[in-house]
Amino acid sequence: MWTDPIVEEVRKNREAFSAQFNFDMRAMVKALQEMEKESGRKLVSFAPNALKENPERVEEFSQQGNSIGNRLDPP
Repeated sequence: MWTDPIVEEVRKNREAFSAQFNFDMRAMVKALQEMEKESGRKLVSFAPNALKENPERVEEFSQQGNSIGNRLDPP
């Protein structure tokens, strides 16, 4: 079976990173957030701004989320 060396490298790095934090998701997220802060790069998020500028769309977004959730729920 053929394996992609790039995918294998990503998996190896993911495993090594996770092992550093004993596979604790909260610890991994905290470490990644620290890395983001230390990078000095500007972080952007578009969703909150869209809702602040158009508060009438909040209901629309919440309805979309509910309809998606309903489709994903098992019968």
